[in-house]
Amino acid sequence: MTPPPPPPTGPETVAPAGGLVRDLVRIPSVNPRDEAGDGGETAVAAYVRDWLEPHGVRAALHEVLPGRCNVVAVVPGRSPAAVLLASHLDTVETDGMTVPPYAGDVRDGRLYGRGACDAKGPLAAFLLAVAELARGETPPYTVVLAGVCDEEHAYRGVLHLLRTLTDRQVVGAMVGEPTGLLPVTAHKGVIRYTVRTTGRAGHSSRPADAVNAVSLMAPVLAHLAATPPAVVPHPLLGPATRAVTRIRGGTGPNTIPGSCEADVDRRTLPGEDPDTVWRQDRAELAALGAELDRPFTVDPALDTPSHAPVVAALRAALAAHGRPSGIQGMPFGTDASKLARAGIPSVVFGPGSVTDAHAAAESVELAEVGLAARVVVETVRAMGERLGEGAPVPGGPRNGTQESPCA
Repeated sequence: MTPPPPPPTGPETVAPAGGLVRDLVRIPSVNPRDEAGDGGETAVAAYVRDWLEPHGVRAALHEVLPGRCNVVAVVPGRSPAAVLLASHLDTVETDGMTVPPYAGDVRDGRLYGRGACDAKGPLAAFLLAVAELARGETPPYTVVLAGVCDEEHAYRGVLHLLRTLTDRQVVGAMVGEPTGLLPVTAHKGVIRYTVRTTGRAGHSSRPADAVNAVSLMAPVLAHLAATPPAVVPHPLLGPATRAVTRIRGGTGPNTIPGSCEADVDRRTLPGEDPDTVWRQDRAELAALGAELDRPFTVDPALDTPSHAPVVAALRAALAAHGRPSGIQGMPFGTDASKLARAGIPSVVFGPGSVTDAHAAAESVELAEVGLAARVVVETVRAMGERLGEGAPVPGGPRNGTQESPCA
């Protein structure tokens, strides 16, 4: 695969942004979840590595799961302490799309295809920014770019990345997601669990001789729909929520079901302890005759202070471009919460709208990709002024240089 030529600086970054996003979209990388194969994540990782090479940026692939890789690149700075730029390589499925998922068609300045805004547009912006930082004046901090796998399922890519952050301090992170070029400092977490009712199976011609588990589930579903979590709303995120997302029950049309299960999606707010939330829900639903399994997904919330240097630098860069710079919250999760939990102040930022993510006609405005790249460059350069070049950050993780190249 031949990487595109080096992108020019300034407003002209819109043109290479189009070619770069198109190339990324044309590499299918649907998250396989836990099925065999990698869905193409490693092909995208290899493209990123090969694109960066002629820009003088060294990158390596790191195997996370069999055949599934992250890609990590480093631009040395005047300080070995690092600013992390992280985005993900995987996409959701293409079912129901109304545009060709991998053509990368451009109409009226927008590029269409699966992953265009979630998150290959943000990834392209980070790549353009890294190329600019590598050929310009040495940045005040070392810049680490990471493209991670498995964000759309079990976020094992970012967890593996954190295990490699051992030898270099990380003073702040920008996580690439479609935020409409707004600085997002808070998002909800999630706990997903299965609730179960157990009856007694029997023949449907004699329902009085059986106990219908689906009927037992009915008051549980009604309670979940009518009773929101008793949590004080967050100023940026609003209330905590819970919703039933899937239900299973019955074995045939002529059998009274003896078991019924429902999956519950509980969106948590910063400060909520996941285990406490699950125990409270278990006690609440047990009073209605239901049992709860241990959660099968637990993801923390994000709440980065607005005074964190990476947030302040990003807001200043946006304001300099006449863009809105007020901090925002969003209801869905990202890899930023895992970085923040590990002690890295993190902000979510990127081109594109979340309303276009996972959509039937997913797309991203290419001008936003180019502008995002310039804002990222200016944010990284401003970090030196905001933190003091080389200043230590107590308790911050350290970025390692260990490599485990992926075939």
